[in-house]
Amino acid sequence: MTATLSYQVHRAGPLFGAEISDIDLTQPVDDETRASLRREFDEHKVLVFRGANLSPAQQVEAVRIFDEPFDHPTAIRHDEHPLVYPYNVQSTGKASSWHIGGVWRTPPFSIESLVYEEVSELGGHTLWADLQAAYDDLSEPVKVLLDGVSAVYDSNAVHYAQGAERGEVKQTVAHPVVRQDRNGRKGLFISTGARHLEGVTAGESKALLPFLLEHASSPNYTIRFGWSAGDFVLWNNLATWHYAIDDYGVGPRRYRKVLAAAPEV
Repeated sequence: MTATLSYQVHRAGPLFGAEISDIDLTQPVDDETRASLRREFDEHKVLVFRGANLSPAQQVEAVRIFDEPFDHPTAIRHDEHPLVYPYNVQSTGKASSWHIGGVWRTPPFSIESLVYEEVSELGGHTLWADLQAAYDDLSEPVKVLLDGVSAVYDSNAVHYAQGAERGEVKQTVAHPVVRQDRNGRKGLFISTGARHLEGVTAGESKALLPFLLEHASSPNYTIRFGWSAGDFVLWNNLATWHYAIDDYGVGPRRYRKVLAAAPEV
């Protein structure tokens, strides 16, 4: 059986985000449907497939519809597939801050995806913010200023593995704080892990970086999803950032992650 172009799209908000229903990603997807789903991803940036119930190998193939899965050099791998990375927050810790994945490399991850295996009965929602919409609302003088500014991050991949302890930062990488997608649309590109800004003075960095982080995380640019076991979500990691809300105490949260990224430059 092959999944064909019969799915439904349910928008999550006026800016971005959508749930896709009436498609079975456990089955091969035909070329027309693959192309259509890629267009949905470009438009909506965050796609949720409720009750997809993907195996590790099926999750990899689902991500492959949109981009090539990434072989993380330091992540702990799933027993059933080397491109799948298991997380259990009770041992790996929670990611309860606004962030973008893969800022340790150039380019960062293009896509992150999760399949939820166990979640708390209440709470544990995830927020995404549209970094392109946040950029659109900046004044023209600030947009001109930011074209020459980069944010500096820890570039040690070991520090980003499941449950890793962040050691001393001995090497860094810089990413422009304005990023343009393949369709020409610009967006902010900033993560909480930014150490400082380059292209401005130290004093200007101390003033500008907190402003950018606060602006990009405004509720005006966000959507919110809650989860059930079996749900599959993937998002454009170069045009959004996300926040896993820590309101479920010691409750369970297990999921599998598959990433995508272009070759490092």
